[in-house]
Parts: sequence; structure tokens; C-alpha cells
Amino acid sequence: MERTLLAIETSCDETSVAIVRGPGAVDDPTAGHSGFAPTEVLANVVTSQIDLHAVFGGVVPEVASRAHLDKLEAVTEEALEAAGIAAEDIDAVAATCGPGLIGALLIGVSAAKAFSLAWGVPYVGVNHMEGHLFATFLEQPDLELPLVVLLVSGGHTMLVEVRRPGVYRYLGSTTDDAAGEAFDKVARYLGLGYPGGPIIDRLATEGDREAVNFPRGIIDEGLDFSFSGMKTAVVNFVRRHPHVSNADIAASFQEAVVDVLVTKAIRAGHKVGARTLCLGGGVAANSRLRERFAEAAAEEGFAALVPDRAFCTDNAAMIGAAALWRLANDGATPLDSGADPSLKLTLT
Repeated sequence: MERTLLAIETSCDETSVAIVRGPGAVDDPTAGHSGFAPTEVLANVVTSQIDLHAVFGGVVPEVASRAHLDKLEAVTEEALEAAGIAAEDIDAVAATCGPGLIGALLIGVSAAKAFSLAWGVPYVGVNHMEGHLFATFLEQPDLELPLVVLLVSGGHTMLVEVRRPGVYRYLGSTTDDAAGEAFDKVARYLGLGYPGGPIIDRLATEGDREAVNFPRGIIDEGLDFSFSGMKTAVVNFVRRHPHVSNADIAASFQEAVVDVLVTKAIRAGHKVGARTLCLGGGVAANSRLRERFAEAAAEEGFAALVPDRAFCTDNAAMIGAAALWRLANDGATPLDSGADPSLKLTLT
């Protein structure tokens, strides 16, 4: 049954509301097919809080929560208007219920539950990380399975095998800093500003990626990641060589991080016999990572999906896609359920 669903994403510092439509699942998926039905994105409104947090050099939880509270009503109205539908056309509502900042999560969850009660429609709580996994299906719902998703963001760096929607297996994750966190810390040390990832990405285009041979953290060992030592290597190098330009430092550091990410993703793909490799998460917007990921996947014989940048960063469309599938397969989430800042991805 096709549904029109309103989804809310407020896990960190983006306030997003999307209107999506679809059945969520196909009745008889063929062998190798994802089993996920196409999702039509009618609207996907995202507002950023970067300017609010830049002065602090990072996200301030209380500031983020207040900004969500201030913006959510207007963003919801904008999404409904962009989709060309009214509240009475909504069949279900969803919100990110974790992981994330607890105050920020509660704003979205509370709003979604209020809509659910006011409109008399089901509520679906969605795991933020599952949302990123479903972002891969937004543009290509018939991806060949199994697939390996490299999820890279400010808070997470992990490799996940997707056997089919809802059936996941962790293959590797970071043992310390996430890749996005390392980008932010290096940018802060270099005095480049916040958020560090996009700034380093832009500055790297002016530098020589071979200027400095930064270490590749545990690149030859398994499928876990470690970026803390790579960040420290940048700090130590700059102290010893203050004359080297920030552009060369940025390009060389970015190349080291990308090298590790791509190498591990290829290794994971071979290990599980994946047909497809996918990229997801906010750091998936990095231009060098997108380029290297697609090239390496093709060279190793994998199909590759590098999503549109709009579906890499936190957005409600991916939450809506996951919610449609969960609603079709698991039903509604009880209204007495809460938000969990440390919510884990359910493995089966």
C-alpha cells in the first residue's frame, strides 16, 4: 500500500523535514533484488545551523536544540508547501529517534508524536544510521545485493554489510576518532574554521596531495579504522615544519584519510562477496573521497553508488525512506517510546 509520509530529522545541527511517498517494500523480491520499493521524494527541506555553531568551533547541544525548536514549524510548513499537499494528505509521520544529541532528538520526536496524535496517523521512530543506509536506495532502489556501505560522518565511521533492508552486519568501525571528527580537529588546529571537512576539501584543491606522506592508520589490518594518530601526525609535522602551506597539509591529510577509507571498503567488499559498494554519511560529500571510491570500485569489479550530496548529509528524505520500509514491515512505533542518544543499529 502506497503511503505519503512526513519525516523529521533533528539528530544534530540540521533541521530537516521531508515528504516522501511509496509502499516501502515489494511483495516478492527476486533473487539479488533489494526488496525495497522506489521512494518518491516530494520535498526535502534542510536548514543548517553552521553559522550558529561556527563561533564556538563545534556543535553546542543546547544551541542546537533551541534552533530546532525555533525552525521546525517553518521548515514543516515549507516542506508541505513544496510537496503541494496538506496535512490531511499525510498517512504517517516519522522522526529520527537516535543516535544523536538527546535534546535535539527530543525536539523532532516530540513534534512527530504530536502530529501523529493530531492527525490520527501512525508514528515511526527511525535509527539515524539506518537512515543513511536507506539513502543508498533513494536513487537506485534495485541495487544488487549483498552490498557494503561505507558510512562516514562526524560521529561515525563504519563498514556495514546490507544483505537486504533490515538485515545488517557490522564489518568494521573506528576505534577512536571518526573521519569527520579528525577533519574538524585538523582544521581547528590549522586555524581554518568550522566545519573542517568542507574547508579542507576546498583548500586541498590548491595543494599537493603528495607534499607530505602522512601515516595511514592501521591500513593493512582488518576492517577497523583509526584516525586519532593521523590527526596527531599532522600536529607534530606542522610544529616541526611551520613553513609548509596549509593547502599542502590539507591535501596530504585528506589523501591519507581517503586512502584508508577506500582501501578498507574494497577489502570489505571482497571479504563478503559484495556486488555493490555504496558511500554514505556527511563525509561522503568530500570530492576526493567520491572520486577515489568510484574509481577503486570500478577497478576491482564492483558496482558503485556515490549518492547525490543532498542525500549524504543529514536529511529527512533518508529518514522517510527508512520509515516507509519499517512501517510496511514492522508496523508503527508505540507512542510511549523515547529517544536514545546512543541507539545502536539493529543487527540480524
